[in-house]
Amino acid sequence: MEYRIEHDSMGEIKVPADKLWGAQTQRSIENFKIGVGRETMPNEIIHAFGILKKAAARVNNKLSPEKLTIEKLSAITKACDEIINGNLNDHFPLVVWQTGSGTQSNMNANEVIASYGNKLTNKKLLHPNDDVNMSQSSNDTFPTAMHIAAVIALENTLIPAAQELINTFIKLEKENEGIVKSGRTHLQDATPIKFSQEISGWRSSLERDILLIKQSLEPLRELALGGTAVGTGLNAPEGFAEMVAEEVSNITGKAFLTAQNKFHALTSKDELVFAHGAVKALAADMMKIANDIRWLASGPRDGLGEIYIPENEPGSSIMPGKVNPTQCEAVTMVAVQVMGNDTAIGIAASQGNFQLNVFMPVLIYNFLQSVRLLGEAINSFNKNCAKGITANKEKMHHNLHNSLMLVTALNPYIGYENAAKTAKKAYKDNISLKEACVKLGFLTAEKFDEVFHPENMV
Repeated sequence: MEYRIEHDSMGEIKVPADKLWGAQTQRSIENFKIGVGRETMPNEIIHAFGILKKAAARVNNKLSPEKLTIEKLSAITKACDEIINGNLNDHFPLVVWQTGSGTQSNMNANEVIASYGNKLTNKKLLHPNDDVNMSQSSNDTFPTAMHIAAVIALENTLIPAAQELINTFIKLEKENEGIVKSGRTHLQDATPIKFSQEISGWRSSLERDILLIKQSLEPLRELALGGTAVGTGLNAPEGFAEMVAEEVSNITGKAFLTAQNKFHALTSKDELVFAHGAVKALAADMMKIANDIRWLASGPRDGLGEIYIPENEPGSSIMPGKVNPTQCEAVTMVAVQVMGNDTAIGIAASQGNFQLNVFMPVLIYNFLQSVRLLGEAINSFNKNCAKGITANKEKMHHNLHNSLMLVTALNPYIGYENAAKTAKKAYKDNISLKEACVKLGFLTAEKFDEVFHPENMV
C-alpha cells in the first residue's frame, strides 16, 4: 500500500495515499480498533455532516467573504454534494466507539472535504480547521448532525413505512367488514367482535404512533450549531446560528431552526430520548400486531386457524410441509432490539457532564439503527405478510358459536349469576349454551332463540 505524509498539531503520520482523510482521522483509526468494519459511524450521520458543512460554508461566505471566498465556497460545496450523494462513504472509516463528542468524525468530515476541494482546484486551497470547520466546533456540529439525521430518517423512512401498513389495514377492514368472530381477552374467549373491528385496532394504533412521532419531530428541528465549544458561540459571528439553520432547511427541504439555548443543546439529549420513545411505542404496537397475527394464524389444525397468511418458505428442516409465521418473528425480534436500544439511549442521554454530553455516538448509533430496522421490518411485514392476510370464515364461525362467552347476551334476561351457571354447565357437560339454559329452566328453547343473536353483539 502506498502512503502519503499528513500532519496535525501532534506531528506527522502516514495516511493511505488513495484516501481523502487526514491526520486526525488516521489517528482515530489506529487508536480505536473497536468494532472495526462492523460498527462504523452511520451513513445517515455522514450525510448530515455533508448538509451542515455545506450550510455553514454558505453562511461563512455571506458573513466573512474575505475569509471564506467564493472559490473556497465552491470547492466545499462540491465536496459536500459528493458526501450528501453517498459517493464518498468509503472515506469515512471511523467506528462509533471513539471520542464521546464525535470530534473525530467531525474532523473526518473536515479533512475529506478539504482534501476533495484541494484535489479539485489542484492547490492547497482549503484547511480542514480554518475553512471547513470555520465558526464551528465538534461540540455543536455533532449534535446538529444527530438532529438532522434523526429528522430525515423518521420522515423519509419510518413514517412512510408505517403509513403503507396502515393503508393495507384499511383495505383489509373493507374486505372483511361483514365477518363476526369471537373476541379474546386474557387469551380466553370473550364476546364477539367484527374481524374488521379487530383490524381497525391495529390500524388505529399505527395512526396514533405516527402522530406521536410527528409530535416528537418538533424539538428535533432545533439545531445546536452556533454554540461552538461550550454554548457561548465563541468564534461564531453574530447571526451565524440562525442563518445556518435556514440554509439547512433550504438544502433538506425540511424545517429546522436554531436552538434557543445552546447550553442545553450541547449537553442535553432529551429531544432524542423523547423521539425514540415514540419509536419504541411503534415497536411495541408492532410487537402486539405481529403476535396477534401469528396467534390467529396458528395451526393449521391444532391452533386458532382463523386467518391465513402467505406461505413464503419451508418452516422446518425435519418436518415436511411445515410453514411458520416468519415475518411476524422478524418484526418481534426487531421490536426487542428497539426496546433494548431505548435503554442504551436513555442511559447515554443521562451522562451529560457540565457543558457537554460525551455519549453521543452510541446514542445516535442506536437511534438510527432502531429507525432503520423498524422501517425495514414494517415494509417486509407489509409486503410479505399483511397484504396476503385472508379470513378463514368457516373457522371464525365455528369458534364464534362454540364460545361460552356468548352467554353474556343472556344477562339482561336471566341475570349475571344464572348466565354464569349456564356457561359452567355447558362447559362441564360439553353441551351448547342453549341446551344448558333450557335444562336449567332459565329460558324456553323458543325464548332462547328469540334473544340469542351473536351477530348483534358487536
